[in-house]
Amino acid sequence: MLEERKVNFEAQENLSNNQVLLSLEGVKKYFTIRDAALSGRHHTIRAVDGVDLRIYRGETLGLVGESGSGKSTLGRLILGLERPTEGRIVFEGEDIDGLSGEKQRAFRRNVQIIFQDPYSSLNPRKNAGSIIGEPLKIHHIHLVRREREDAVVRLMEVVGLRREQMGRYPHEFSGGQRQRIGIARAVALKPRLIIADEPVSALDVSIQAQILNLLKSLRKEYDLTYLFITHDLNVVEHMSDRIAVMYLGRIVELAGNAALCEGSMHPYTEALFSAVPAFSPEEKKRRIILEGDIPSPAHPPSGCAFHPRCPRRVEKCFKVTPELLPFREGHSVACHLYTSDQ
Repeated sequence: MLEERKVNFEAQENLSNNQVLLSLEGVKKYFTIRDAALSGRHHTIRAVDGVDLRIYRGETLGLVGESGSGKSTLGRLILGLERPTEGRIVFEGEDIDGLSGEKQRAFRRNVQIIFQDPYSSLNPRKNAGSIIGEPLKIHHIHLVRREREDAVVRLMEVVGLRREQMGRYPHEFSGGQRQRIGIARAVALKPRLIIADEPVSALDVSIQAQILNLLKSLRKEYDLTYLFITHDLNVVEHMSDRIAVMYLGRIVELAGNAALCEGSMHPYTEALFSAVPAFSPEEKKRRIILEGDIPSPAHPPSGCAFHPRCPRRVEKCFKVTPELLPFREGHSVACHLYTSDQ
């Protein structure tokens, strides 16, 4: 298994000049749930089912897939909010599962999150200044109150808010302004990695572009690295350097932005991108309609999890789970159509 992971990582080395900030090695997360019926039987939910992935310092890695594919669970694992059932998550050379004391505190400071819902992610009993300044207080940065307030004002200005809004409460802001507060809170500690979990999906379309451009500018200003989780392919194409496509707990394709958007290989990725509206009448697309819904992670299909919906499945797909392997430089795919022994 260790040798296989090395091969998988080699397929991701298209940013060879960058340092690896975080790596996932054979990461799985299974949940056991009880049957809703009176039978008392238990089922295992395979939310994340064997992920090898590297995130490089300074990049934005987009993570896309349908609801139920395991994207948010993967984000929670990286944050340390969930412990992996199997595998390792290594941040700056340290296995995060073994961190304690000052090292764990440093990890909490260096990995932050921007939540999907700006309405429920802010404490309604605290004003904007307190919400943004709370991380500084928890991590003992700017212990003098005046210094902390000045830092909060600077953060508010950076994200497009005004000093006089410090004393206002979340209900007094619009959705876009609330998300700006959440972003200011996330960058307050100057983290090395930010997990943006569907950060614009709850916002009006007119506001989404403003928030995305803000995130881009903050990436340059604060030297940030993003894991950008979304189901919106237009958004991920706009934001990402590389894109990982997730299906039923596994990465099925991984490539640079342009390579994936223009030449996707996995049938699932092809179907996703075929649904993106064309921007001009000259751009013609063949819409690929997938049969059925994403299977339950409690009862995944045998072999390739995508085979029940795949229009190009072959006999091997029913029995053998494909590995994520390199097909060309910087482009890896988990599909039997691209192996020589199919």
